[in-house]
Amino acid sequence: MNVALAEEYVLLQLRTQLPAILYYHGVHHTLDVTQAAMQLATAEGITDETERQLLRTAALYHDTGFLRTYTGHEAEGCALVREVLPTFDYQPTQIETICAMIMATRLPQDPHSHLAEILCDADLDYLGRPDFEPIAHTLFLEFQARQLVTADEEAWNRSQEQFLAQHHYWTTTATAWREAPKQARLAEIREKLSTSLQ
Repeated sequence: MNVALAEEYVLLQLRTQLPAILYYHGVHHTLDVTQAAMQLATAEGITDETERQLLRTAALYHDTGFLRTYTGHEAEGCALVREVLPTFDYQPTQIETICAMIMATRLPQDPHSHLAEILCDADLDYLGRPDFEPIAHTLFLEFQARQLVTADEEAWNRSQEQFLAQHHYWTTTATAWREAPKQARLAEIREKLSTSLQ
């Protein structure tokens, strides 16, 4: 596995080929998820170098499907992974492990391994972070640009409330680090919604 070359390749593609209206799903999101995944892996006791390389690759490639499509991007990302990663000396079993992690991030999340749980938690790490508000706003702008939401802030807050209420972290570490702040965000959104009803 030549992770360095695989990383160099994917970051160049994401920086130069992603549609400009991906305000949330830009290269900055990929880098954020990769960093979060590696921090979680360390905290979760993942010390095997091959496992860490597979996780890092899955994080870097988890949203590459957006290069081709918006809906069903996870499956497209897996198709791209199967085309590209053999050129960087990834073995078929390694590629399938990476694809399983990528597919686990599809909503609703469905991880079937510890590494997939880590990637799922990294993908939505921001839900329990102090920068939740500005990041959530970029998602709102992206959905608006793709005409997936109305400009109605109340409707957006309702959808955010529903998403936060249904979401749960998979790993012990993410739960310890992010669950309480996420619940605080949820309470804030519910407060806004109750105020708007009065």
